Amino acid sequence: MSTPSIAQPLVAPPALSSPDLSSPAGQEELTIARVALPVAAPQTFDYRIPPDQTVLPGSLVQVSLTGRKHVGVVVGLSAHSDIDASRLLPIETIYPQPPLPVDIRRLVKFVSDYYQSTLGMAYSLAVPPLSAYPTPPKITIQPLALTETGREQLNAHFEQLGKRSATAWRALWEIVKTGDAISIAQQQAFSIAQKKYLRDWRAVGWLAPADAIEAPQFPPLHAEQRAAADAIAAALGSFQSFLLQGITGSGKTEVYLTLARDIVAQGGQVLILLPEIHLTPQFLARIRTRLPGVETALLHSGLPDGERLYHWQRAAEGRAQLVLGTRLAVFTPLPNLALIIVDEEHDASFKQQDNVRYHARDLAVWRARVRQVPIVLGSATPSLESYHHAQRGRYQHLRIQQRADPQAALPRLLLTPATHAKSANETADDDSRHGIAPLLWDAIETRLARCEQSLIFINRRGFSPSLKCNACTWEAQCPHCSARLVLHTRPTRLRCHHCGLVQGVPERCPSCGNLDLLPRGHGTQRLEAALTQAFPSARIARIDRDSTRRRHAFGAFHSQITDQKIDILIGTQMLAKGHDFPRVTLVGVLGADNALYSADFRATERLTALLHQVAGRAGRSALAGEVIVQTDFPTHPLYETLVRHDYDSFARTLLDERRAAHLPPFSALALLAAEARDDEALNTFLRDAHQQAQKLDNPDDLVRIYPPVPATLVRRAGYNRAQIVIQSHDRRALQHFLMAWQPGLDALRTKQVRWAIDVDPLQI
Repeated sequence: MSTPSIAQPLVAPPALSSPDLSSPAGQEELTIARVALPVAAPQTFDYRIPPDQTVLPGSLVQVSLTGRKHVGVVVGLSAHSDIDASRLLPIETIYPQPPLPVDIRRLVKFVSDYYQSTLGMAYSLAVPPLSAYPTPPKITIQPLALTETGREQLNAHFEQLGKRSATAWRALWEIVKTGDAISIAQQQAFSIAQKKYLRDWRAVGWLAPADAIEAPQFPPLHAEQRAAADAIAAALGSFQSFLLQGITGSGKTEVYLTLARDIVAQGGQVLILLPEIHLTPQFLARIRTRLPGVETALLHSGLPDGERLYHWQRAAEGRAQLVLGTRLAVFTPLPNLALIIVDEEHDASFKQQDNVRYHARDLAVWRARVRQVPIVLGSATPSLESYHHAQRGRYQHLRIQQRADPQAALPRLLLTPATHAKSANETADDDSRHGIAPLLWDAIETRLARCEQSLIFINRRGFSPSLKCNACTWEAQCPHCSARLVLHTRPTRLRCHHCGLVQGVPERCPSCGNLDLLPRGHGTQRLEAALTQAFPSARIARIDRDSTRRRHAFGAFHSQITDQKIDILIGTQMLAKGHDFPRVTLVGVLGADNALYSADFRATERLTALLHQVAGRAGRSALAGEVIVQTDFPTHPLYETLVRHDYDSFARTLLDERRAAHLPPFSALALLAAEARDDEALNTFLRDAHQQAQKLDNPDDLVRIYPPVPATLVRRAGYNRAQIVIQSHDRRALQHFLMAWQPGLDALRTKQVRWAIDVDPLQI
């Protein structure tokens, strides 16, 4: 099988003794199933197929292994096994779900090979939560009306069956076919059977909220939007990668939905990937407004298992026409797939950081090529990998450089010092404005007076990132991690954001007994307290991981913002991308300089994208927007291009630096990351692994092996951490090398050391 290159671009390594993905030819009865299980072992496992039962490659089954039950996937069938027949266990359960289709099995095999994962662990990504019962999502009671699709389907049913239809069915049909909205009171008065039909018809899109049906109008696309939509539409039915680079507020979503409308009308399915769960409610609301009656499956880890299985089944059966989800949705079976969209393609959340460390954006491109459908990678700030591919012509580069609202202009951007002279009554660590510069403070007051909204961005949650003694050098440190404890309030606790440790705040310094312990620095909670005290009549909301833990919490905040029930938003990067708040006219950015001190070569790229994204939240309607960034480095090229709204210029500069340093996308990286409680065991493992790597065949020295070094976070959750970096300008040579290294690493496996290979790591 030839392997298509994708976003990085990726290439598949040669298959070495891979299990069969189809049944072998021959006349013998196939009574043995080879099953991939979600365990660390690289092999598959043989099980007896129960008499009178049928399994196929891709079937989902439950089996026992070492006394534990596992859900696995049948990857091959055989008449013989290397294990004695008397020792083979039977398959315990064959799930009724259809077998995973060939394209998903090919995708999983590619993930296993490329990302150096066991086949069973890779398959676990494609298996839905089968232990649950499929549960339709709860639907809020609203006035409902018949959609055009519903009228066609129900009328056809009635013409075919007529009086043979159930009495409750016919009675409900007589009500809805008039086209009048079904009021809430009517719905509550229905019989149990009618309510069930009502739920079913709404779930498949035959009924929809009446207000959505009354006005499903698409705003007209401006010239650049139309050009982008036409270019993508022209590629339907074949593979083509598009990089859709549109400034913030340019209406990329309207391009997506216009394409989706036309594809759904022709019977196709569209897969839309978003980087984070909290972006789905707004996107889903846009779909329901623009495309009433179109069934949408929602897939992300925040859903209850029953709902997730329900949506997965609807997508796999082809009933759900739009599939909206986070990175795990890339593994969803879609029989009528016609287009893949990856929104905010630059976002690091598409890369899984544990277990199978795949990148969903890259797999989406790979899958699009296998299925011969176009893929759209959308972003205002494309990743350097995608930008580089567009420059080389691998991706067709589409640009939208004007905002969707003709009255909305890009915001004015100002830089102000992060530090300022203190007045006589202010202390060095706790001034009366809590780190907010005078220029930004005055701008907040102005917005409050004009009844406009302000967004204050600081990428640190908690009250303060540090608690220190004012008399000695003591600072609250996590006993399990090489990191400081963060001070939180309500309740007042010290928390570690790496291992989750929670402990009380000491009354006195553990080192010298001093009572004067001071919080240093600012987090979202501290800013919330300061602004609440300064502006008691203002309606202030803090939006971070702590305040949005409950399901639907972010959606509730979003509704309050849209309904103008909040004056000042304080938040982390959760608010930086994808959200449209028309009355936010001021964005203030605190603590941006922190990322400039990072040792990670990708830190500047991430900061640039983040600042462009958060700045784009301001001035998205007719109201003029302003962005104030606090920095002590106003002449840094990053801030200079930010002021000019010139992401392209800085992206080209970063690519030149990467080229000179032989860093991605001009080389490929892999990382052997290891951790152990015992430092000596960790060092021994990495030393032996490094020696093995140096002995491997390395023609022309195409692969460079760096010596072991400590990880950026040296200790986490009681484990010491270190790594070996592998680099090559030839991705295929790197894959050959990793495949050859794997058996030696497996031989070094010990219970004392946990390790994993991370291909194309985003953090080093």
